[in-house]
Amino acid sequence: MNKNHTVQSVESANARYAAAFGPLGTLPIPPKRRFAVLTCMDARMDPAKFAGLSEGDAHVIRNAGGRASDDAIRSLVISYKLLGTAEFFVIHHTGCGMLTFTNEVMSSLLEQSLETAVLENGAWKDVGTSAGSSAGSRIDWLTFRDAEQAVVDDVSVIRNHPLIPARIPVYGYMYDVTSGLLREIPEATKAGAAR
Repeated sequence: MNKNHTVQSVESANARYAAAFGPLGTLPIPPKRRFAVLTCMDARMDPAKFAGLSEGDAHVIRNAGGRASDDAIRSLVISYKLLGTAEFFVIHHTGCGMLTFTNEVMSSLLEQSLETAVLENGAWKDVGTSAGSSAGSRIDWLTFRDAEQAVVDDVSVIRNHPLIPARIPVYGYMYDVTSGLLREIPEATKAGAAR
């Protein structure tokens, strides 16, 4: 069976990485720097690079928008309860795609087809010809209209969650995709202060 170019490139990169893996195979499970990062899945962001991380340093939890979803909370609870993290960072970014649609837009697109939509003149358009599904209307896509307020909101969700100890500080930041700089959102960090 012939493998496509993407699969071949991933496998080749992994072979090079594994060849030099050496002592990384003996890293302990708990993160050395004892913190966790909740951030977006955006391909323009590399948390290892912008936060100076190496393998074994920190937990990095990624989802669309870097939102404090139930699954993100689950991961943070495991991170501190079983693996000893003592600080959390919520890092959103400029130019986030979550600003470009609403729950209603996503549900409508999925009802039309399950193929990839296109962004035309600032609006999403379905160009698919296959059948869609109404199942998207049962999902909260966790979109937002204000990126900085979303950081504050997510930090607050984590800070006020009954399974997150008050002793764990939660910091809020915005990553600029055009400069690579992190900028603290003071209102978020204040909301996430340890108590």
